[in-house]
Amino acid sequence: MINLLPDERIDDLERNGYRIIQSGKGFCFGMDAVLLSGFANVREGENVIDLGCGTGIIPILLEAKTKGEHFTGLEIQEESAHMAKRSVALNKLEEKIDIVWGDLKEADRIFGKASFSVVTANPPYMNDMHGIKNPDDKLAIARHEVKCTLEDVVSQAAALLKPKGRLYMVHRPHRLTEIIDTCKRYNIEPKRIRFVHPYKDKDANMVLIEGFRGGRPMTKVEPPLIVYKPDGSYTEEILRIYGKV
Repeated sequence: MINLLPDERIDDLERNGYRIIQSGKGFCFGMDAVLLSGFANVREGENVIDLGCGTGIIPILLEAKTKGEHFTGLEIQEESAHMAKRSVALNKLEEKIDIVWGDLKEADRIFGKASFSVVTANPPYMNDMHGIKNPDDKLAIARHEVKCTLEDVVSQAAALLKPKGRLYMVHRPHRLTEIIDTCKRYNIEPKRIRFVHPYKDKDANMVLIEGFRGGRPMTKVEPPLIVYKPDGSYTEEILRIYGKV
């Protein structure tokens, strides 16, 4: 029996019968997390860590979608980490998914260097150039670089990845140059980039990036991912990523 706290609810992920606990007052997962879980290439037998896992959506979706051996979520907000642990238990995935409460800036100390084949990250998109009303607010921590920076995420990914291991990240296009520069400084070579557009005639509002630790320079820009048809309904590819077709 999973006990829900006030303002919590259970949402159906429509994948393998899995569900997730979320809070009406906290940060709920969005399309970016789902798209990242569809973009990440996790091979059979690999172990994966999600840096800043929130309520555990990416480890749970990757367990449902891939043949990875084991999945770990690291989350600095105790309340979110506790919620993620209960979602893992709700789905009876304790043997496949671990949730750790801790600071991603200390991830290599917690888990050891070169200990994962894959790192995923859906980090805060906004840096100190964007105003923060309350640096202690749960939503501010999820959206702004309050507890960690882009460099923290990339440097720790580089430390955690095995040679030729892969980083998968979703972020905002306006920071792409900074992301590529930071990855290359930490010996992570961007290999695949895919822009996400709300409509085919609108500018991209997300970007998905795959980088290899120690990879050779060569980057492929994949065809754009379009979210909505002109009538506002999801495109076929988005429906496939969500597991609806």
